[in-house]
This record gives sequence, structure tokens and C-alpha cells, in this order.
Amino acid sequence: MSEPTPAVLPQLPWTQGERARLAAALRAGRLPHALLIHEAPGAGGEWLAFWTAQLALCEHRDEAPCGRCAACRRVAARAHPDLLILAPEEDSSQIRIEQVRELGAELALTSHGGGYKVGVVSPADGLNRFAANALLKTLEEPPARTLLILVATQPSRLPATILSRCQRLKVAAPSRAASLTWLTAAGGEKPWGPALDTLGEAPLTALDSDPEAVAEAADDTRRTLEAFLAGTADPAATAERWTRSELPLRLRATENWLTDRIRRGGSGGRLMPELRGGPHLSGGRPVLNIRELFRLVDEVRELRATLDVPLNRGVALEALFRRLAP
Repeated sequence: MSEPTPAVLPQLPWTQGERARLAAALRAGRLPHALLIHEAPGAGGEWLAFWTAQLALCEHRDEAPCGRCAACRRVAARAHPDLLILAPEEDSSQIRIEQVRELGAELALTSHGGGYKVGVVSPADGLNRFAANALLKTLEEPPARTLLILVATQPSRLPATILSRCQRLKVAAPSRAASLTWLTAAGGEKPWGPALDTLGEAPLTALDSDPEAVAEAADDTRRTLEAFLAGTADPAATAERWTRSELPLRLRATENWLTDRIRRGGSGGRLMPELRGGPHLSGGRPVLNIRELFRLVDEVRELRATLDVPLNRGVALEALFRRLAP
């Protein structure tokens, strides 16, 4: 999911330190040729990448990025001739070697404005093995006055040879209070808290969502899962309904629900901590044990990771639901 560009959002206060270091590096003539932004999901790594592109391409170097000049506005619109953007194509979750080769060829050309050429690769952890190897060639022999910015939530998925050639910046998730203050300023008074409860501390993800719909889907998911424990929900019908309505969001809410029960079980709650062969108690109200909960969390995460892969998710969901039912 692409984040909104700098021109249409308030500054992200939690990136102030990173922005100050980048601006100082530019003034000192020490801006790196390759930058890796390691972001917590939804914390603004891509936003910072385009802010950095504005910094490098701004027409007023002493106050860069000014946000007012034609170059800053073009970057904000993602339409600057010296700004190159690399992202997965619509039919794929990966960045392919052909795209990286085109990026390298474009970066090797003289810039239109006589200054920097900037390439933004997001998400960089979407580079497949061949694309990563092709990008390494550009990193090893970078053209003059080029800046390559990689944005990744999982840098460990990138080859060590790429990581070693990039200066790293980390964008951590803001506190809940900071997220709520920023979201209210950017999006008005809405149920941001319940949305963050489901989405995690990811303010830009929350801003790009409908918080009312997020909260409603999460509440419905929790009620449905509790109904499975009580034996009052139909696994087949629910699986069919979920595959047609907000499945990624419902899977996230399901993972949160399971994780909450693991925590409660580990802190003296009513969940069984011992490792038993069966998922439930032999009588009375069913109580999931810790081992089964961890298995279910793994299954949900695997489903979330394969949402772009053609498979029968209804069957997988129904199997998961039947393990919740008594």
C-alpha cells in the first residue's frame, strides 16, 4: 500500500531526528548514494523516502525541502523527471529484474535539472533474488549525483551485499499518544484508537483506511471467534462469508484475538498452559491450550502471507474454524 506523499500530510514528528540528520548530510555534501530506510509497518518509511527525494531535488538548497518550489511539488505528485519509482507491478508482489535493469539505465543518464537523480525502491524486501543481484551492480558502481532509497520492513530478506552498501535509517513506530494526535490532525476526529487496536501502531496504514469499517470488522471478527468457542457458529458459512468480505483485515483481527489469549493464558488466565494432545478440555466449556493457540497463530500468519497466491482460502479457513469449535 502506498503512503500519501509529503505534500498532503502533516510532518511526521517521530521522524524529526532522521530528517535532521539527512538535511545536515546534504548541507555538508555527505548525502549517501544509497540509503536503506528500515520502517516499522505503517510508520512512514515511504513518506520519509519521498521527503528525502524532495530534499535532494529542491530548488532552494538552503531551506530544502522547501515544499513550495516546482521540484518539491513534482516530487509530491511523483511526477519529477529526475525521480524514479520502483514498486511491484499490479499483477505481482515482487519487484522483477527487468524493472531493476530499467532503473539502472535511467539512473545512468544525465539528470534533467543538472542535479541529483533519485530512485525510490519500495518495498525493497519485495525484490526477488534476480532483481536484488541486478540492483547490486548499480550499488557497486553508482553514477555520480545519484541517490538510491530502499524502503523495507524486513531488511533481513535482502542480501548482505546490498545491506553493506547502504546507509541505514530506522523509522520506529510512534507511541499510541503520538499516533492519535497525528491522526486527528491529519484525518479529523474518528475512532482511530479502535482502528490502531486492530492494525497495530501503524498510523499511516490507519489513515489510509476507514477507521469505522476497521473497528466494525474487528468487532464482528471477535464476536464470531467467540461464537466458535461456544459452539454457535457455522465454520463453512463463516469461511464463505470471510472470503468475500475484508479477509486481510479479519485475519489480522484473528491474529490479535489469538495473541491476546496466549498472553492471558501465560499470565494466569483460563487457557490451559500444559501441552496436551487434544486442543480442548474433555468436558465443560472448551478451553484452548497454549500449544494449539500458537499453531493457529502460525496458520493465520501463513494465510496472510499468501493472500496474493491463488488457493482455496475457504477450505483453509473452514479447517481453522473447526479447530476452534468444541
